[in-house]
Amino acid sequence: MSHPRTAVIGAGISGLTTAKMLSDYGIPYTCYEMSDGVGGNWAFGTKGGHSGAYRSLHIDTSKHQLSFKDYPMPEEYPDFPHHSLIRQYLEGYADAFDLKRNIEFETAVDEADPLPGGGWRLTTRDGTARTFDALVVANGHHWDPRLPEFAGHFAGDVLHSHSYVDPFAPLDLHGKRILVVGLGNSAADIAVELSSRSLRNTVTLSTRSSAWIVPKYIAGVPADKYYRTSPHLPFSWQRRMARLGPLITTGRPERYGLPTPDHHFFEAHPTQSSDLPLRLGSGDILPKPDVSSVDGTTVTFADGSSAEFDVLLCATGYNITFPFFAPDVVAAPDNRIRLYKRIFAPGTDDLLFVGLAQATPTLFPFVEAQARLVAAYLGGHYRPPEPDEMERVIDADHRKYLGHMNDRPRHTQQVDYFLYEHDLRTRELRDGRARVDASGPVTLGAAQGGGVGA
Repeated sequence: MSHPRTAVIGAGISGLTTAKMLSDYGIPYTCYEMSDGVGGNWAFGTKGGHSGAYRSLHIDTSKHQLSFKDYPMPEEYPDFPHHSLIRQYLEGYADAFDLKRNIEFETAVDEADPLPGGGWRLTTRDGTARTFDALVVANGHHWDPRLPEFAGHFAGDVLHSHSYVDPFAPLDLHGKRILVVGLGNSAADIAVELSSRSLRNTVTLSTRSSAWIVPKYIAGVPADKYYRTSPHLPFSWQRRMARLGPLITTGRPERYGLPTPDHHFFEAHPTQSSDLPLRLGSGDILPKPDVSSVDGTTVTFADGSSAEFDVLLCATGYNITFPFFAPDVVAAPDNRIRLYKRIFAPGTDDLLFVGLAQATPTLFPFVEAQARLVAAYLGGHYRPPEPDEMERVIDADHRKYLGHMNDRPRHTQQVDYFLYEHDLRTRELRDGRARVDASGPVTLGAAQGGGVGA
């Protein structure tokens, strides 16, 4: 059996792990990366990339949860590495497995078009077109900023957290009246940084849904080392038990002046910050509810209060978009896309996705698990079920992972890594192998005997 020639879009963590697994299975591939280096969102400062890292960013997941299984993070790394160390780690990963030889850097894919007989034609920005038997989409989902829509018009500067670098760039944020909108990890980090008294700013933090705040350390140990769900207990029981966590470690958000959350713990993403409660409690950050309207430089909040601001800094998440697909080929309206095991589009055998999920507590081993399944599939060792069964399982997994979550665009791709990985390792790979034994592997392009021309 010959292997399908495969294209991978993106050389961030999803594209790199896919490339590594494809190499392990001897599957020929080309990886397209629009920037001049690997790392994707963690490649701060690369030419032509979409990194959303800011200069002071340290990862919120500890290295103990972050390491790839086949390439451990260096022991000398701190518990919460700076983004420069994460990029260094990914560079080391690419070098260790000789992945860069198949990556075409500074090569953006402008169009990905399905061919009538199967396969894909990819057209890059310089007009070059090539065809492949299979396409793996690994372009990430933290690069297309989503801005809130408020009644009225704001006359000051508007900035999304994706563009924020530091208090000097892209705006001079000294002596300013700043409103940070959002209460995720980026909002907390940036609000804390800008509220330093040395910058002479006044910083207000506005939140619509509020959030449960969890510390980075508990008893001197990274807090996420205590987090591990079990596939042997009902997930709902584990979520209920987990609700005690923030009450014991940080307390209710109202104690810091934040609005009451409109959800229980783990029904939306918690915010991991040890500094935000202190800054709120010290009066360095003023908490406010949702914005109700803007008029010039005046912002009115849901509690009826209003204030003047120079800068509106929105840490309000991202849209899931695929700029290389025509809308009638692949789209994710309201950040919703139906994928079997967050990988397979039912009815389209030659299109796969890696990394298109919000995995708790860690994304790195999650994409590694996905990439392993993708490589097994393209190598002929795994076969997914028929499309109608895929659709049934998509609905079941939606109830399992999302049924309890706040219905927001931010939470449409939520999965629990430990439950997901256990399912792939103990059941999905086994069942997929049994389907290969019964019906043979799925044949794509060259594997069918002819393939598509280069």
